Amino acid sequence: MQTLAVVLLAVFTVGWFVLSGAGVGVGMVLPWLARGPYERGLVRRALTPSLRADEALLVLAAGALVGCFPESAVRLWDDHLPALAALLLGLAARDAGLWGQHGARTGRGSRTRPGARTRPGPRTRPGARTRWGLDALVVYGSWAAALSCGWLLAGLVSGRTAGSVSGVLGVSTALAVGALFAAHGLAFGALRLAGRPFERARLLAGRTGGRQTYGLTAAVLAALPLVGGARLPLRGAAAAGLVPGLLVPAALAVAAVPLAAAQLRVWRTFRDGLGGGLP
Repeated sequence: MQTLAVVLLAVFTVGWFVLSGAGVGVGMVLPWLARGPYERGLVRRALTPSLRADEALLVLAAGALVGCFPESAVRLWDDHLPALAALLLGLAARDAGLWGQHGARTGRGSRTRPGARTRPGPRTRPGARTRWGLDALVVYGSWAAALSCGWLLAGLVSGRTAGSVSGVLGVSTALAVGALFAAHGLAFGALRLAGRPFERARLLAGRTGGRQTYGLTAAVLAALPLVGGARLPLRGAAAAGLVPGLLVPAALAVAAVPLAAAQLRVWRTFRDGLGGGLP
């Protein structure tokens, strides 16, 4: 059961890096990809279907680590608190920017009189300042998340705490991982975006190499959590008693339905011709 727990943790973490890495990468290069409200709407439309799957994978990975390997989770949190906090804050800011745009356009949050018959809120366009603020959350949150992943990886591989990782190692690793996220986002854009954002993404991802570039960046991103996770003392650190034996089957059962539903939604969205890079 301990081996299955390790495999489950690896699957959830790798899945999050590959799936969320595309959204984070697109957010990093959003000012270059989309140069107006309409183009930014195209980009958000491409990212929205995968947001819930991103969140589900992150929660499942954290739950598997805390539930099956509590000692390793505590050690990871204590040794790398600054990097993890920056990562979570960056993801929260990015999601707030994306969901904030969606909520503003669907008229959520409008008030109604007590007892009045409710109707769907009118579609409203946020003001220029609101749009700028929400876009800034997406861009800066994405950069914070990507660089924090590099900072965390530098600490794990070097065996140092996040607070002691500095200088050439920390900066170079953070920038390299950030560039990888951005390249992954551009490859995603060359496959899934439409209009001018698709054309700009294709300039760097290649006119015929979008799939190849995406496959390459996805493979490298998938290797990052495996390399970093290999430094965690997971073997022999599993929770005692029935916790892993109960948590692992429960996680498999809980993960199956929402992830399958999210994947189906992503597939349907892309099948209907959202991306300019699809045949």
